[in-house]
Amino acid sequence: MKILVCEDDFMIVKAIEHKLKNEGYEVETAKDGREASEKIKNNIYDLILTDLLMPFLGGIELINLVRTQLKKDTPIIVLSRLGNEDSILEAFKLGADDYITKPFSPNELSIRVKKLLIKR
Repeated sequence: MKILVCEDDFMIVKAIEHKLKNEGYEVETAKDGREASEKIKNNIYDLILTDLLMPFLGGIELINLVRTQLKKDTPIIVLSRLGNEDSILEAFKLGADDYITKPFSPNELSIRVKKLLIKR
């Protein structure tokens, strides 16, 4: 299973990468929205984890790219420090499958990843 992690915070990327690789997932990372969009256009992922606020393109734009432009049904989990209802509703409206507010437990993330991949 191949997972793309779109996150500009290096420490969060390393924590997610460590947890998911230890569980046997192949993990690729993108440090900003531009890099993430290129990877999404040129690769197939089993799941995408994305921050909402990143340089160049944010998570909302990435969800829109995946669902509207590319017409992919890849599961998407949004990670964000933004806990406001508008951002959460917008992410879900565009097609996000789950939303986790930072800081989060790596074990909780792992369970949510497994749950979405099993559904698929």
